[in-house]
Amino acid sequence: MFDSTFKKKAPNAIKELRKFAQKAMGTTDVRIDVKLNKLIWSSGIRSVPRRVRVRIARRRNDEEDAKEELYSLVTVAEVPAEGLKGLGTKVVDDTE
Repeated sequence: MFDSTFKKKAPNAIKELRKFAQKAMGTTDVRIDVKLNKLIWSSGIRSVPRRVRVRIARRRNDEEDAKEELYSLVTVAEVPAEGLKGLGTKVVDDTE
């Protein structure tokens, strides 16, 4: 994230997450999980966590009047005990 006014750090982090999910998954409808939102806002508006490991799932929209047929759901992923260094992207085929 770029330098920003300290009163806008958490909202900017959410915007960056949305932008990343749109680019990675190719959907314009991005929904952020409540737990992820609470994690980002956990230490206030200006002390945003440096790194957050997320899981992005592309799901089918069940609403009849939806503009998009797919949406992306961004959730918090569990952090391994060894830490986040050296971990890469893993594609999971999760059929529901």
